[in-house]
Amino acid sequence: MTIQNFFGVDTIFFTIFNYPMSYIEFFGTLFTGWSVYLSAKNKVLSWPIGLIGVVLYGFLFYQIQLYSDLFEQLYYLLTGFWGWWVWTHPLARERDANDELAVSHAGRNFNLIGLASIALLTFALTGFMSNIHLIFPVLFPVAASFPFMDAFTTAASFVANVYLVKRKIENWYLWIIVDIIGVFLYYQKGVIFLALLYAFFLINAFKGVYDWSKTLKGYAKEV
Repeated sequence: MTIQNFFGVDTIFFTIFNYPMSYIEFFGTLFTGWSVYLSAKNKVLSWPIGLIGVVLYGFLFYQIQLYSDLFEQLYYLLTGFWGWWVWTHPLARERDANDELAVSHAGRNFNLIGLASIALLTFALTGFMSNIHLIFPVLFPVAASFPFMDAFTTAASFVANVYLVKRKIENWYLWIIVDIIGVFLYYQKGVIFLALLYAFFLINAFKGVYDWSKTLKGYAKEV
């Protein structure tokens, strides 16, 4: 099998319950799921593991015409390196007992900027992605699927990832919303394994809220 075949969405790795699983969907899901699990466990290793999944998913989303998700992966590639650096090189006042960035709550202004960013990005992405096949017909010959819903989850994910980089517990509340929509969206597109992954993400997001809340309570006891 060639590298080109590996990255092709039609190159089948195996079939399960009559669902053809491509190499790129399987390994993209594997590394992404592992990364999200490690994030809920508050582990720095989540960032390098996630970068592998990001690259694989970028190729996948291009081939199934979820273009907002494609650009989302490019964003994750950049923030993946950023998050890896921020978690391991915090300011002295922001360090925890392991010399890593401490978990904290987002302030009022941080949240207002986050919500405004989601609204503006959703509006802009919906307009752009609804017409991307007309603007760049050679690169994107097929119209985008579910442009508003895809744009909203992309915008919310962008903001949630900033919260995650800053180790703000509120990132998990945004991921819960994104994951609920993601389950529906990927099921509708027929990417069943990815829909199941988002169901796992949803459960994991609730676990993230629980585990990070325990971490915050631990800080309070230390004080």
